[in-house]
Amino acid sequence: MTEPTIQNERYWLHLLLFFLTVLSTTWAGAEMTGRFLIYESASPLFSIAGIPISWAFILDGFTFGGSLLLFLTVHEFGHYFAARRHGVLTSLPYYIPFPFNGIGTFGAVIRIKQQIPSTRKLFDIGAAGPLAGFVVALLVLVVGFATLPTPDYLEGMPGHDRLKEYIAQNGSFPDEMPQESVENGNVTLMVGMTPLYWILSKFFTDVPPMWEMYHYPLLFAGWLGLFFTALNLLPVGQLDGGHIMYALGRPKWHSRLAKSFVLLLLLSGGIGFIHEMKPVFWSWDPLLGEFLWPVLSGIIFLYLYKIFEGSFKLIAPSLIVLVAAIAAGSSVKGIVDHMGYSGWLVWCLLIILLIRVDHPPVLYMEPLTKNRKMLAILSLIIFALCFSIKPLYIG
Repeated sequence: MTEPTIQNERYWLHLLLFFLTVLSTTWAGAEMTGRFLIYESASPLFSIAGIPISWAFILDGFTFGGSLLLFLTVHEFGHYFAARRHGVLTSLPYYIPFPFNGIGTFGAVIRIKQQIPSTRKLFDIGAAGPLAGFVVALLVLVVGFATLPTPDYLEGMPGHDRLKEYIAQNGSFPDEMPQESVENGNVTLMVGMTPLYWILSKFFTDVPPMWEMYHYPLLFAGWLGLFFTALNLLPVGQLDGGHIMYALGRPKWHSRLAKSFVLLLLLSGGIGFIHEMKPVFWSWDPLLGEFLWPVLSGIIFLYLYKIFEGSFKLIAPSLIVLVAAIAAGSSVKGIVDHMGYSGWLVWCLLIILLIRVDHPPVLYMEPLTKNRKMLAILSLIIFALCFSIKPLYIG
């Protein structure tokens, strides 16, 4: 196979972005772990914004940041080496540092610099990333479970008074989240359960509840690896899952599946939107509350207009069914609690505008080999094990 020639590769930019992402994820991991009060007496090396930076602080941060970056690196280089093997010109990974979103990064991407010529090559390049990254995420998660401290680990954390009282009395975590005082305006990061996480948790003791996982940097980094794997395996557009499904079936079949899945995400997003925005609208003015449904219907209409490319024969019935389903679902507490997630409205916007719902054509449609079909099935299983309809939200 002819090796692709990389021209004008800006190695300094890739290294700079990687270094900045190391810093931002390390900071996010240490800050998220939250053991600032412990570090105050740990002979800090220096302070930033009033936070003492000690070796313990750095170790907490790099445990999270290093594990997350290991996953991202293996995932992207899975794509990179598969592309190089098939002679497809591609860039090195671009890491995306972002210190303000709680985890320090928006991930990493590579740029394919030419059209992928065949479905077999498309499949290999698309599947290599999530399959390789999943192995790392699984290993990080297992190590995180295997090295869990006892629940009194949280004794040194600031806040969480009722939780610490419960742990001191019972030596274990409560089944439900204690209702902490909201006088200081504290919020709780809620992390969604995935089938794989639930299965693994049954083999270990001292497993923290999902609403306390972010204090455990290795465990949370492993969960995020599952989360990013599931996002990439969504069967839409030019995501890895879209590549796999397009290569596995006919283009029309892929298009229908992709649209159906985006509609499912819009259903979840609409239910979450009604649940979160209803008290806000009504608190402003009861009359204003009456505009909540027209606002949501208008948002859904715009999404459907892009999804169905202006075809009102498809937009009208889809809008009626979707709004009716949202209305029915938002009136059932169990559905709201387990399925309503307004964040999917944002993700669907990104899918529609940037990733696109349909997959662009390739030059040659080739049937996948038996081994590739088995890997496709494995990818679908991994997606099902890693996906959560309510992944990350504030409780």
